[in-house]
Amino acid sequence: MRYNLAVIGAGPAGLSAAVNASIRNKSVIVFGLDSPAISKTEGIKNYLGFGTISGAELNDNFKKTLEGHDIEKSTEKVQQIYAMGDYFAIILKGDKMIEATSVIVATGIELKKDLIGEDKFFGKGVSYCATCDASFYKGKKVVLIGYNEESVEEANYTSEVVDKLIYVNMYKENPELNDEIEVINGEIPVEFVGENNPTTLKFKSGKEIEADGFFIIRDSSKPERLVPSIKTDDEHIIIDNNCRTNIRGLYAAGDIAGRPYQINKAAGQGQVAALDAAKYITLVESGKFTKEMW
Repeated sequence: MRYNLAVIGAGPAGLSAAVNASIRNKSVIVFGLDSPAISKTEGIKNYLGFGTISGAELNDNFKKTLEGHDIEKSTEKVQQIYAMGDYFAIILKGDKMIEATSVIVATGIELKKDLIGEDKFFGKGVSYCATCDASFYKGKKVVLIGYNEESVEEANYTSEVVDKLIYVNMYKENPELNDEIEVINGEIPVEFVGENNPTTLKFKSGKEIEADGFFIIRDSSKPERLVPSIKTDDEHIIIDNNCRTNIRGLYAAGDIAGRPYQINKAAGQGQVAALDAAKYITLVESGKFTKEMW
């Protein structure tokens, strides 16, 4: 299925973008869950028009704004986004794919640092989607480092495919895991070791685990892993004043597009990106867009 616009992220930037694009009669799908950083904030004092408001209440107000708009919402995790010329292929779990004429990346930012060797071994034994790649490890030993609820689901699925699964619990006390899964609590992973492929995961305590494959399940990953060829400045996607990236039809807004990490700024950038994307979509779908326009 093809949409006019796909928004990756359901925080203030993503929801602002979705509403503004929908008002301009664009078909919109939003991927993502509520922003935990906002929902857990006790008091926000600088959001115009609300005085002091809790993060949870402000987030509820954001979601209420979507009511009455024809906006599709999905909690599926986007694995990768590929530019295909006049549209984007958005890859989901299980090799599912949707298409969109334009994409706005509003994923927020992952403040946790990569493990040593994570970049080196990405795609060579380190993966971010267990349900995508578990079949490569049938009959083998796998380690999954889990930071969220999704990691529990991924671990349970993977344990039914591989010979042995070890779950490194970075999520919460007593996650609901299958009985056959070995759980490691209280250890901090720091480094992958190997030559062409990772063979060992090292922990801060000095503990080591050998395995055939490793999965890391976080809330988000680096922009260049999500969108090949995207230009970044450290952890941020580089944008212009219209929130355009170096890839035609692709926008970024909110924390992923740089500091300050503020709700007001994120919502404003979401609107800017949506307004420009709406114009872009109209031009592309009418056949009037030229490469010189980007």
